[in-house]
Amino acid sequence: MISEDKLTDNYIKGRGSQFNPHNRFQEISYVKEHIEGIDDWEVENTKTTFIFGKSKSVVNKVSSPDVGMAYSLNPYQGCEHGCTYCYARNTHEYWGFSAGLDFERKIIVKKDAPALFKKFLERKGWDASTISLSGNTDCYQPAERKFKITRQLLQIALAYHQPIGMITKNALVLRDIDLLQEMAKLNLCMVYMSINSLNENLRQKMEPRTATSRQRLKVVEELSKAGIPVGVMVAPLIPGLSDHEVPAILKAVANCGAIAAGYNVVRLNGAIGLIFEDWLKSNFPDRFDKVWHMIQSCHGGVVNDSRIGQRMRGEGNIAQLIRDSFKLHCRLNRLNVKKVLLSSEQFAIPGSQMRLF
Repeated sequence: MISEDKLTDNYIKGRGSQFNPHNRFQEISYVKEHIEGIDDWEVENTKTTFIFGKSKSVVNKVSSPDVGMAYSLNPYQGCEHGCTYCYARNTHEYWGFSAGLDFERKIIVKKDAPALFKKFLERKGWDASTISLSGNTDCYQPAERKFKITRQLLQIALAYHQPIGMITKNALVLRDIDLLQEMAKLNLCMVYMSINSLNENLRQKMEPRTATSRQRLKVVEELSKAGIPVGVMVAPLIPGLSDHEVPAILKAVANCGAIAAGYNVVRLNGAIGLIFEDWLKSNFPDRFDKVWHMIQSCHGGVVNDSRIGQRMRGEGNIAQLIRDSFKLHCRLNRLNVKKVLLSSEQFAIPGSQMRLF
């Protein structure tokens, strides 16, 4: 385990990425090499900034068959949690930003999301399929404490009896336990907590602005006690760094009331490869070669395999060992015994007095 004093002096604590890799959609990039020759260089703001804009829509149809959701709803783009491995980083490039520090510091806030959500639900022919909150970035990231958009979305979902799936790694979800409990009584919601390590030292480095593992286990316990079905995503598992924790994590979450669990193996597509490589060398230089090669072994010799069906779980001996361990300990802890099917039959536009079926 690397100690703090071995990190470079300019290491930015509290951030997962330490730099801004080039945006693949931009031809020009600026690099500060000789500061003494620059008179008007603008110093970058190191604090988190919020950007507001208008959206045409807020609910997205998910076409990838191995993601596990049909529709997603993301009230924020970018995420201050700063998880080094986050697959959503690459999407920040579409907005003209970098997948690195920009992703953590420049948060796009969709203040019009509640109005757009209502408009979507009132479309003719909407079949009330389950919509997933946090299909891309965490809907309970720190910005939610200030803007409360996720809470507004849940209030709308409850009013329309629209089923919602959620995934988060922030304890702020407990703020909305009142709404989630009412939805659960109608079989309208299930919450997944993301827990990929119980090692606090690793968590602080890999997911710098997220809730501790102890807090996340408390969330699982509190939601379960409130009658809200809870699952856990042990994701992503990083071979050589966190994959050995599968037995302990599954036992802990089952003891707290979780009824389901899923996982995936880390894959480093696009700019995430550069960000994660830099992070791994900075924080665990003694393990870099081992971990990097183990990740490659799960993806056919590279760190990213984008083939549908293979990209999430990986292949090869190491991926198979992870798969076997996960299945075994799910069975031992009686996870995934019963599948939760959320209800769409109760959907109705408020005031219409008409049910979907």
